[in-house]
Amino acid sequence: MSARRILKLAGRDTETFLQGLITNDIAGLDEGLIYAALLTPQGKFIADFFLLRQDDGVLLDVAEPLADDLKKRLTMYKLRADVTITKSDLYLQRGTGPQPEDAHADPRHPALGWRRYSADAPLDDGTDWDAIRVAHCIPETGIELTPDTFILEMGFDLLNGVDFRKGCYVGQEVTARMRHKTELRKGLRRVRIKGSAPVGTPITAGDKVAGTLFTQSGEHALAYLRFDRATDDMKAADATLSPA
Repeated sequence: MSARRILKLAGRDTETFLQGLITNDIAGLDEGLIYAALLTPQGKFIADFFLLRQDDGVLLDVAEPLADDLKKRLTMYKLRADVTITKSDLYLQRGTGPQPEDAHADPRHPALGWRRYSADAPLDDGTDWDAIRVAHCIPETGIELTPDTFILEMGFDLLNGVDFRKGCYVGQEVTARMRHKTELRKGLRRVRIKGSAPVGTPITAGDKVAGTLFTQSGEHALAYLRFDRATDDMKAADATLSPA
């Protein structure tokens, strides 16, 4: 399980502040844990995270490598808003077995189990998370999700990470245009794989670039593909790929 940092946002303007920035509707906090992202004004990925209302604030669960930059960007955006951003003393516990009473279902997909925030040490129940992600085409920060990512190409709408009915947020115009005015020509897909190749290996179809190989699990993998070049005889180094 990748390291996570749990931030806490507090202050009377916290939820209004977040609503104007993130891809999901902050009203979802009324139901529990929500999944969202912060984008650049050009609609590209900066960070994805989980939000949970707790006591007098909102917890923000983000991958450790993205935490410093995310905090810096949120601080830049808050201007005079009454919002404080601090590191909490909580840790993530995560599993797919019986859900503790104070845990919350992962909002992306039922197969991803539950997430719990506690002062107890981080806990992972041994679940093969890569196998689940590959089976259900779920991208991961730092692997499939990079600064070049457009989130709809990674299926954020299918992961309950975008609300198309909420008001404006950073990157909303580009995201909405991709949703309503264009047909996606590239995106994350599950593929069959024979052999193996490192994450980031280019995929070719004949003599043309067809995409990039990412997470592998058994006989399947996740790949970012140009749909018009996705054939039954794609190559990634010595591995052979085909659409699943």
